[in-house]
Amino acid sequence: MYRWEITRAALAQRVFAIVRSKTYDEASATADTLLSAGITTLEISMTTPFALEAVTTLTRELGEDAVIGAGTVLDAMSARMAVDAGARFLVSPSLDPEVIRTAHRYGVPVFPGVSTPTEIVRALELGADALKLFPAAAHDPSWLREVRAALPQAPLLPTGGVTVDSAPEWIAAGAAAVGMGAALSEGDRDTVAKRAAELLARLAEATQDRAAGDDEDGLYGD
Repeated sequence: MYRWEITRAALAQRVFAIVRSKTYDEASATADTLLSAGITTLEISMTTPFALEAVTTLTRELGEDAVIGAGTVLDAMSARMAVDAGARFLVSPSLDPEVIRTAHRYGVPVFPGVSTPTEIVRALELGADALKLFPAAAHDPSWLREVRAALPQAPLLPTGGVTVDSAPEWIAAGAAAVGMGAALSEGDRDTVAKRAAELLARLAEATQDRAAGDDEDGLYGD
């Protein structure tokens, strides 16, 4: 798949789940719970022990049924290792040109971390496929709306402090998708399943409302 196809698939649900655990077994269990709940895009944080083994296993077992990426990728070496492990996208809390160059060399999209308009423009210049707004808790949806008024070409992914209640607000403000960790994955399988179903429904509604609003503003059609 081309990078743009992977990016579109990864963000299709308007949410990607972040798996960050203290052990490999815990990460595997969390990933299984999220996938069973209907979430199709997972970011396995490199802070998790044996994270790359988890990426390899999930990618091999799930094939095209889910999009598995690696998160907290901080340098070119980590980027290459993640690509070799089978990660289909890379996410970073920071903006490192070498991470982007390394992943792009092998056709893998990168979502680097940004927190200011200057970093957003720089990331776009470097060819980032989408931009992780991190930490989202330091901003709010109105900030994103104002930034996108000036930079509508920036595909922003608020991450860090996003909740089930705030996620639709971010999408309504113009976010391409949101990243969620414990706020999505905490609890038993039934709890996570109910939470995920509610979240996906609310995100779909927010997406439809935003599209309708854009159409009324003349951004679509004639």
